[in-house]
Amino acid sequence: MRNARQKTIMNAVIDVGLLIVFLVTTAPLLTGIPWHEWLSLALALVALVHIVLHWQWVVAVALNIFTKATWSSRLSFVLNLLLFIAFTLVVYSGIAISESAMPFLGIGMFDNRAWRSLHHTFSNISLIVIAIHVSTHWQWILNLFRTRSIRRLSS
Repeated sequence: MRNARQKTIMNAVIDVGLLIVFLVTTAPLLTGIPWHEWLSLALALVALVHIVLHWQWVVAVALNIFTKATWSSRLSFVLNLLLFIAFTLVVYSGIAISESAMPFLGIGMFDNRAWRSLHHTFSNISLIVIAIHVSTHWQWILNLFRTRSIRRLSS
């Protein structure tokens, strides 16, 4: 039982961290381009770890999406798939237009309006999908914090 609770808390910490860093990186004027790019690359790595940690769920729902999966699992799967696609395009286009991180690593990039437009468009799509994703899990989030607060008060 304790192991499951620890896993849930670990997932919540990773999720909150991903959300905070994503929100910070959506404001490059706030952080500056170098911080925006390096935080984004770190975010991409943590998102990859997040996917690996949840891979069993991804496979289980994918195999049962048209048969046994619940509607909430199907919705979550579709939102996660859309987020994966949008975020992959954000990262890829961000690397293509990099002004700081990639040149620092010795990789030449190019300045192209089409890539910049793609980057901004998919960043906005990612933000919308994340908002929907958070709203569909809002009750779980509230319950997690309520449970933690109640346990802390009773200790």
